[in-house]
Amino acid sequence: MIPFLDLKKINAQYQQQLKDACSRVIDSGWYIMGKELENFEVEFANYCGTKYAIGVANGLDALTLTLRAWKELGKLKEGDEVIVPANTYIASILAITENNLTPVLVEPDENTYNLCPVKTRAAITSKTKAILPVHLYGLISPMPELMAIADEYKLLVLEDCAQSHGAKIGDKKCGSWGHAAGFSFYPGKNLGALGDAGAITTSDDELASTLRALRNYGSHEKYKNKYQGVNSRLDEIQAAMLRVKLSHLDVQIVARDVVARKYMTQINNALITLPTINDFKAHVWHLFVIRVENRKEFVDYLTANGIQTLVHYPIPPHKQSAYSEWQNISLPLSEKIHTEVVSLPISGVQTQEDTIKIIKVINSFKAS
Repeated sequence: MIPFLDLKKINAQYQQQLKDACSRVIDSGWYIMGKELENFEVEFANYCGTKYAIGVANGLDALTLTLRAWKELGKLKEGDEVIVPANTYIASILAITENNLTPVLVEPDENTYNLCPVKTRAAITSKTKAILPVHLYGLISPMPELMAIADEYKLLVLEDCAQSHGAKIGDKKCGSWGHAAGFSFYPGKNLGALGDAGAITTSDDELASTLRALRNYGSHEKYKNKYQGVNSRLDEIQAAMLRVKLSHLDVQIVARDVVARKYMTQINNALITLPTINDFKAHVWHLFVIRVENRKEFVDYLTANGIQTLVHYPIPPHKQSAYSEWQNISLPLSEKIHTEVVSLPISGVQTQEDTIKIIKVINSFKAS
């Protein structure tokens, strides 16, 4: 079976470096809020092109705490509307509702699956205070256009970069376009920790200071609590692991790009809808997502031929039990996308032989 993602093989590339980093932390005797975190925050901010990176426990916390910080700073208040793509993973929306803000679900661009500037503008009301573009599957959203809209209406922009580490428009990377950005380092991400981890990037001094306190029980100074904060700290072991893997991230992006280009140029089955790509630098291929109308038959066919696939995501947020108040909302494009998408295997360690086999099997698929 060709696996969807072989994390063991991915991490084996850096096995000795990871072990050395782990030993360094163990030998230091300092396991929370130490030099590894401090160094990673500097290195990741430099990579993204921002003034600050603030390590947190996971990607959801990165989004949730940023919105919370804006509330503490008086830039948001309960009930304010936040525009978000309707087809995103539920975490983007959980961060909004956790802060008692109001998600405004906007249908995506059908070709890119990201926020459409025209639809975004149409969704703005007097209550709109923020836009949360999600760089889905690894493709950066149309940030110049979205930032122009945000500037015009004086809106905050929080990028959801959970899947897009390293994606860029021109020479400007994701995470440096908005007023802040949330990253996930879940193990399966292009930059993946060996456990849960996340970070926030920003160049806003006041926001960064507020976030550092919020992640640490609301405290800038031990036993003095300015806010009702949380415990959401990126620990030293994970920071050390991420420092190792950050140094290899660009090489991994190039390797994924090689696989993606083969898929794009050699999959020629009329039943398959391939991604729409205008600029390969804008996509880091966290996922290679195709669409096929008879998905179950297609997935079963690939499985029978020794190819593992996944579906990101089978149920849109507005159809989840967690948001039962949205059950009657009609978002036909998002609903259609969620019934058709299939993620193919892609990684920096996928062999050419496996890629060729996947393409051959896909091209031979025929609907019954």
